[in-house]
Amino acid sequence: MANATHSAELHHDAHDHHHEESFIRKYVFSMDHKMISKQFLITGIIMGVIGMVMSLLFRLQLAWPDEHFGFLHTLLGKWAPDGKLDPNFYLSLITIHGTIMVFYVLTAGLSGTFSNLLIPLQVGARDMASPFMNMLSYWFFFCSSVVLLASLFLETGPASGGWTIYPPLSALPEAIPGSGAGMTLWLVAIILFIASSLLGGINYISTILNMRTKGMSMNRMPLTIWAFFFTAVLGLLAFPVLLGGGLLLIFDRSFGTSFYLSDIWVNGAGALNNTGGSPILFQHLFWFLGHPEVYIILMPALGITSEVIATNARKPIFGYTAMIISLLGIAFLSFLVWGHHMFITGMNPFLGEIFMVITLIIAVPSAVKTFNYLATLWKGNIQFTPGMLFAIGLVSLFISGGLTGIFLGNATLDINLHDTYFVVAHFHLVMGSAAIFGMLAGIYHWFPRMYGRYMNNTLGYIHFWLTFASAYLVFFPMHFMGIAGVPRRYYQFTVLPEFGVWMDVNVLITIAAIVGGLAQVLFLWNFFHSIFRGKKSPQNPWRSNTLEWTAPVERIHGNWPGEIPTVYRWPYDYSRPDSEEDFIPQNVPDEGQTVEPAPKKAPAKPKHEEVPASEGEDGPTVSFAALRKLFGFAR
Repeated sequence: MANATHSAELHHDAHDHHHEESFIRKYVFSMDHKMISKQFLITGIIMGVIGMVMSLLFRLQLAWPDEHFGFLHTLLGKWAPDGKLDPNFYLSLITIHGTIMVFYVLTAGLSGTFSNLLIPLQVGARDMASPFMNMLSYWFFFCSSVVLLASLFLETGPASGGWTIYPPLSALPEAIPGSGAGMTLWLVAIILFIASSLLGGINYISTILNMRTKGMSMNRMPLTIWAFFFTAVLGLLAFPVLLGGGLLLIFDRSFGTSFYLSDIWVNGAGALNNTGGSPILFQHLFWFLGHPEVYIILMPALGITSEVIATNARKPIFGYTAMIISLLGIAFLSFLVWGHHMFITGMNPFLGEIFMVITLIIAVPSAVKTFNYLATLWKGNIQFTPGMLFAIGLVSLFISGGLTGIFLGNATLDINLHDTYFVVAHFHLVMGSAAIFGMLAGIYHWFPRMYGRYMNNTLGYIHFWLTFASAYLVFFPMHFMGIAGVPRRYYQFTVLPEFGVWMDVNVLITIAAIVGGLAQVLFLWNFFHSIFRGKKSPQNPWRSNTLEWTAPVERIHGNWPGEIPTVYRWPYDYSRPDSEEDFIPQNVPDEGQTVEPAPKKAPAKPKHEEVPASEGEDGPTVSFAALRKLFGFAR
């Protein structure tokens, strides 16, 4: 620890005399974590807008399947002849929409933004462990985004078959138009994306473990950092599995192998020569990433929510230790439940029982987090900022969406509900909408930290209520459609009388989606206008305890102009009875509290500096021996 701190100080001193950076070096190929976080955020916002527009296009088709919209032909050309979506392109829109929202917005846009912004600032580091790798992480993500969007301009169209790209559609270029070059570009884009995620994850873990400031023991880290840490670990373990699955898919597509193909007939032209493969193998490989991916998306949003709720409730977070244990439990169990996505594949009932039981168990740590949020809010002196509203909205969506997961975790019920709109409703509430709300909470809360200005509160309140109402109006009715057996990914329901009765509900959902889309236009105006014209904020506008608010907003090398602040307490000292202030920042010592100076010569194995502390001053401690031994907890 002493070595890491000393190295960071030398790095800072060297930069104090650095020449003035060029525009390219400062804003494009930047190695400053704060600028890279803004690059991730703005790129994620752009991708989010594209994904949202795609969803509105196919919602128009579902609500008014027999109507012809002239602007669609102008916008999409041959993919919307006479103003009506081509069925092949409809499937492509669903595929690319899902891919963009799951990977490019909710994974890279959320985790890439806030891990980069907060990890060095909240643990007291000058920058990431490797600024160069950090820059590479963003540019791999950017190149991946470009490759994916380039597939929209192919003559045969972008990838089709759903964002899960199940074989055999994805393994046979001749199967449908979207299985050709578009699918190849999809696979290339995902490989670049995985490279970006792995580079970022290694950096996040290294920074958290090795570059914490003096006094910042593991049990004094904010819950945001714990969430980012477990998220990075999940990504490092899970993404290589999807990479392997994707490479095998490329072999099947281009080199005649048979990992996923066996005895397939194509367009009545005869059977393929492939034998011995199984598309179920791909499902196992995909969902071994796919279910941890749910929590790779959710955990950063939950960490952000913990910080925003504690700050705006003016209360210590309830159950700090329990929150960490629940994050650890979620991370561990998420690797054991992937099979519940495959109950209808002919899985052995005994194996299905095991997946079902573990799936229901994972609800326990999720319920612990929900209870702790509610207990933190209880009798708090709540400040209803836009960020706080979105954090509370996440808790609501997490509860309502999570409850429906109990239905889908039961194998008997899932067999009936699988591939219906019930599944669409569930994962859009518990993962999609909840994570988006967490991301928006973080943007509103840390916008002053990023740009030194406030976003407009009035526009923020309007944005929240329109988004909250539209999210429930869009996805809650889908549960009832799913119970009635309405299948997802269908192009048109008017030709099926038993499903045509839901047309009025589809119209309601589409109108709500359009209103929600307009609300995001309001947010975009508020965001970009506030960057340049927003009201200037003080350095610590929310009166928070964490270290990022002690650093000046001005972009400087090393975050802090002088010494890095020393940490004396946990991050949730709000409204202490023995203090006149309702918050005590982590870098403020109690009377008589000191920190031993770092030794001139570091020991062979770096150890964390020990901070004397009076009983109870740094809140609940993580006392379980295994974590203390593994992560090097210091009191």
